[in-house]
Amino acid sequence: MGSAPSKAARKLPKAKPSWAGSRVPATATAEPVHPRPERPLAFESKNEAIKRDAKDPHFMENLNQLGPVRVDHHMQTVRAANDMQNMYRSRIRSEAEAASLQSAKNRLLASSLTELLEARKSITESVELETLAKVHHIDTAILQRLGRVVNTPSIDESTVVRTTDERGEESLTMMAHWVDPALSRVQ
Repeated sequence: MGSAPSKAARKLPKAKPSWAGSRVPATATAEPVHPRPERPLAFESKNEAIKRDAKDPHFMENLNQLGPVRVDHHMQTVRAANDMQNMYRSRIRSEAEAASLQSAKNRLLASSLTELLEARKSITESVELETLAKVHHIDTAILQRLGRVVNTPSIDESTVVRTTDERGEESLTMMAHWVDPALSRVQ
């Protein structure tokens, strides 16, 4: 925007640059740049030079070290079509469960599992654990088994370290630790 005087003026060179027009058209009498090779590039049959070139002593040595092929005759055949059908059936079931308003028993989304495990940390009585399991449509025994091996990250507040670099950017470093519910500590 603005008027023309406020813009920088574009200046073009007055004289031709030294490299301008330096190309010279090729003449018809000029010799070719790349002469053709004297020997042919392909042969109709293998000659001794081709056979010598094809030999690879290191390759043969490695093959000899490997020895004969060992075939496992107890292997099962792969049925890719059957696996694909099972995958499609599984997807259809999963989509049907996701579309329904009521969740399936003992099946949770990742976000629901996170909420469940976080709530589990503050439980002090077995009645609360049963109620939590009912709310999330999961068996109490399965919740207890799951809680032994899966948990959500909890921060150990005593390990929080704040550092500031030379640019003034702050970073936090902390350790996570396993928190069992108070219920398991009482029992």
